[in-house]
Amino acid sequence: MDEKLQQFFSSLDRSRFVDEPYKALSSLDHPLPIGYGQTISQPSLVAYMTEQLELNKKHTVLEIGTGSGYQSAFLAEFSGEVYTVERINELSKKAKKRLDSLGYKNIHYRVGDGTLGWPEHAPFDRIMVTAAPSKIPEALLDQLAPEGIMIIPVGPEGWQELLKVIKDRHGSVSERKLLDVTFVTLVDK
Repeated sequence: MDEKLQQFFSSLDRSRFVDEPYKALSSLDHPLPIGYGQTISQPSLVAYMTEQLELNKKHTVLEIGTGSGYQSAFLAEFSGEVYTVERINELSKKAKKRLDSLGYKNIHYRVGDGTLGWPEHAPFDRIMVTAAPSKIPEALLDQLAPEGIMIIPVGPEGWQELLKVIKDRHGSVSERKLLDVTFVTLVDK
């Protein structure tokens, strides 16, 4: 893991992103419930996915699935602007409150259908998807900039492949499997 990412990973208190009674478990490298049938991913996977995005401060990032805001903090720390979409209004509000308290000013929030992305701010240099569709949504591929990277779990409920999707400067898309993973399902309308 990159040294700056490792330092941030070690310094970010995951318990700030978890409610009782799970706070006591927040130091474990396991996913935990955050309510509404959603989870916060295990910390090592969040760090790995962040590293795979190859972020820099010039990048504009689309995040699908704000959840607790834990992954959002990583994205905001290492990119220029983050546009995060969450389907569940209550989770979006809680995440915004947490991230505001940490001082992040480069995160923009939307409540809505993540499969549609955020077309008004496209194209995005990087896209992070934290819930699993059965196939990559066309809208997200369309909103990925040339030379962009998307990290996305894809597959049926209970088992997916984490993919690194790369769009070259001519718009051709290639994908590479990174890991077998289990994520909550990405729900559309």
